[in-house]
Amino acid sequence: MIQLLFTVIFAEMALIMILLFKTPLRKLVIMCLDRVKRGRGPVMVKTVAGTVFVVLLSSVYSMMKIQKRSIDAGAANPTDQVLMAKHLLEASLMGFSLFLTLMIDRLHHYIRELRLRRKAMEAVKKQSRGFEDGGKNGASEEMKTLEEEVTRLREKVKHLQSEFETKAEEAKAAEANATALRKQSEGFLLEYDRLLEDNQNLRNQLESVDAKSSDLDGKKNT
Repeated sequence: MIQLLFTVIFAEMALIMILLFKTPLRKLVIMCLDRVKRGRGPVMVKTVAGTVFVVLLSSVYSMMKIQKRSIDAGAANPTDQVLMAKHLLEASLMGFSLFLTLMIDRLHHYIRELRLRRKAMEAVKKQSRGFEDGGKNGASEEMKTLEEEVTRLREKVKHLQSEFETKAEEAKAAEANATALRKQSEGFLLEYDRLLEDNQNLRNQLESVDAKSSDLDGKKNT
């Protein structure tokens, strides 16, 4: 069991080293992993991994029983120590092999994603080159159209600027007229106030004259 686990671990380490470096063997390993992941391959891998995980749990449980027995007895006998070391080594090797299996799966996945992205980038580059080659012929016509559009927009801007200046001058003239009318209305108000005051004075004078004339008439009658 231990020799088999060591063999599996060394094989997994070799696969990881092959996947890490770009060599002809990596393509072969990737092709083999692609075939393994098709059909019933994933089910078989999951079954084997699940079996190893169950055996790992069994080893951990056996170590806990041995440790508990040693604690109850007060001292560990040589047989329990040997069994404890054996189960610990097996559990460590199985856990490490499961970890390396996961690393191989992730490396394979990322390498495939990288290859797909590179292919997509190459396709995009080819497409952009085709657009550039096809667009050179229509570039001159497009530039002419853009130049005409720019010229038309410049003329429109000039027209709008002149119209704005005209409106600004009209606004200034209207403001000056409004100021003059306001001053004129203020003068009219002052004149109106003065006329009201003169009218009041005349009325007062008339009232005083009427009062004096009425007094004189009364004296004459007496």
